[in-house]
Amino acid sequence: MSGGVDSAVAAARAVEAGHEVVGVHLALSRMPGTLRTGSRGCCTIEDSMDAQRAANVLGIPYYVWDFSERFKADVVDDFIAEYSAGRTPNPCMRCNERIKFAALLEKALALGFDAVATGHYAKVVTGDSGALELHRANAESKDQSYVLGVLTAEQLAHAYFPLGDTASKQLVRAEAAERGLSVAQKPDSYDICFIPDGDTKGWLAERVGTETGDIIDRSGAVVGSHEGAHAFTVGQRRGMRLGTPAADGKPRFVLEVRPKENTVVVGPKEALAIGLIAGARYSWAGLGPVASGLVTADGEAFDCEVQIRAHADPVPASAVLDGGELVVTPVQPLDGVAPGQTAVIYVGTRVLGQFTIDRTVSAVPVEA
Repeated sequence: MSGGVDSAVAAARAVEAGHEVVGVHLALSRMPGTLRTGSRGCCTIEDSMDAQRAANVLGIPYYVWDFSERFKADVVDDFIAEYSAGRTPNPCMRCNERIKFAALLEKALALGFDAVATGHYAKVVTGDSGALELHRANAESKDQSYVLGVLTAEQLAHAYFPLGDTASKQLVRAEAAERGLSVAQKPDSYDICFIPDGDTKGWLAERVGTETGDIIDRSGAVVGSHEGAHAFTVGQRRGMRLGTPAADGKPRFVLEVRPKENTVVVGPKEALAIGLIAGARYSWAGLGPVASGLVTADGEAFDCEVQIRAHADPVPASAVLDGGELVVTPVQPLDGVAPGQTAVIYVGTRVLGQFTIDRTVSAVPVEA
């Protein structure tokens, strides 16, 4: 129970369905005095109190489990390491993968519980083959199946998403009000929970440090300078000190971050178009493409859709396992993809799996 309206209503529905429910709030911050500011941040003291009030209304036991050490090692430190390597990580994916459906689920199963129920908008259904599948929620605008794409078949067997069939967030808020839950109108949280002020650049600078380096164009010519490559991400336009204007006078965007050289590569917006993405760190959310009947053997391409951000539109594509990599070629180029991002593969509404993007291939060749 995060302290928000979704997990509170999810718990209420689980109780109503006849399950023996215990509310658990995860203490993830090593700054226990942290308070929430509007819709920024989560997992704060205020959120813990809101979760307890909801549990009291529902008449269920409530506990706070301290996972701060695991969270720092598996999510925060990973975030720093990924940025330092020039990649753009998704900490919410890591949290679901390593905390909520790994550390939390492991402890729950060890204590004799059957499943972890959360307020995510997604569905676990039994497919035609009899195997469990992860699908998009009915409320398309609130669908959170993307951030759950890291779940494995074993984890799906112990996951419960009571809000998956709900048509809208407004209905969840109305239900919370009817149930007398004080969080009915509480704002949704956003931004990275451990950087509640939203200043990722400043937060990273405190932990990684700053070092002056060059900003170059695609030809290698120096066009500006920066104080740390980790502060930039692919697709960024603002915050660059460019002393040399582009020949065509158009804005330039970050195309690549090279941390080993402490160099940032910039270029025209058209150069952000990506024609291929690939990664070796992949997993299947249930049955893989062979077991699902999409292909007869690894190495064969299959049609799918790919989504590269939590709120991005899925793009038609073809995918293939090639030399240990999952390689995806979109029908239309993807815009501003950065290594480190997570690509989630869909077949219809079903989440087939995901991979961390290790490399990209531009759809626009470098001009001679």
